Amino acid sequence: MVKWVGLLLLLIAGDAYGDGLRLSLPDGARPVVGEMIPVTLRGEYTSRIALETLTFPSSEDYDWVQLARDQWRDEEIEGRTVRVFERRLAVFPRHAGTLTLGPVTHHLTVVDEKNLRAPLDVVAAPVSLAVAPYPGEGAPLSARQLTVEDTLSAAPGGLRDGETLVRRVTLTAAGTLPHRLPPRPALRAPWLISFAVPEQRDMRPTPAGPVTTVVWEWHLRPTTGEPGVLPPVPIPWFDTASREMRTAEIPALPFGYASFHDNRSGTGRLPAGPTAAGVAAGIAGALAGLGLCLVGMSPRPRAPLLHALRRLSPLDPTRQHVKRAARSGDPFALRRACDAYLRRRRDLGLKVSGCETAALDAALYGRTAGEGAFDRQAAVRAVLSPEAGEQSGRAHP
Repeated sequence: MVKWVGLLLLLIAGDAYGDGLRLSLPDGARPVVGEMIPVTLRGEYTSRIALETLTFPSSEDYDWVQLARDQWRDEEIEGRTVRVFERRLAVFPRHAGTLTLGPVTHHLTVVDEKNLRAPLDVVAAPVSLAVAPYPGEGAPLSARQLTVEDTLSAAPGGLRDGETLVRRVTLTAAGTLPHRLPPRPALRAPWLISFAVPEQRDMRPTPAGPVTTVVWEWHLRPTTGEPGVLPPVPIPWFDTASREMRTAEIPALPFGYASFHDNRSGTGRLPAGPTAAGVAAGIAGALAGLGLCLVGMSPRPRAPLLHALRRLSPLDPTRQHVKRAARSGDPFALRRACDAYLRRRRDLGLKVSGCETAALDAALYGRTAGEGAFDRQAAVRAVLSPEAGEQSGRAHP
């Protein structure tokens, strides 16, 4: 009986010397929903402690995480050696309003000078603070820092035909918990095949607070050759350092096969031989098709079609005869070739002024015929160009 009385006196004396536990919050703290609140549990004990247990209480009003291992050390306080216990926590409020933390009980087993043990509960009184509403829309995301890293396995706008692009986006947030980061965005487009790898969410406690990382990975492949653009993905968040809303962004992504750009820009650089062969083949195919159509038609509807084709055709053999006659040096042969050329144009309903051969006729049949040099090139231009023919006609009435 005497030993229990002695132990009780020891506990009372220890408590008189300052055995106690308290919750400490930052001065002037006014957090928003989801913001990290640093909390320190500090115990100061003069009793000899053999065993201890402390569990921070859970609540529907907040999430919490321990930032480091418990610390035990001796300190000199008011001339006495005091055993100091310290636990550092981070609390994240879930709702706006008044947030109450505690009470928190430290369950101790103490020992007296005769090595007798007895239980001792030291209680930290509850503390309260006001929590402001989240200033943005959507799910609250409050952090001290937020970064976005976007890595690609290849140049997205220059993929090889059939190649799959691996896109890996890493969000790193300081001062928040994994479930506070947004869900994986959907990368979808009608021209895109997208396969999403299961996401990875990790948290690393540090003295300044938890650092949370989420990794999203997609395997992307276009279904067509045409290029497309995946739009940017905004991520709004509250910056607890500057006390303002910010927006991080997963950048836009131009997407497509390099062969599409090569085909589009390289057509003008094809060698002349293959180009000419392609054009000739196209013309030959079109003419063959028209020939088959004409063979199958009756004579009456075929005549206007032939007339229209001759009128639209860029090939005019009589024009070449005019140039050939001019090179021959025979003015009368040139006059006959010009007459055939103009007769064809009249038959097809093409423009003929009637003055095309005025200069040529003046040189052949005029009063000064045979005198001086005859400008064959000017005569040819007057025939082949109706405007030049009109001017020549006015010059030679």
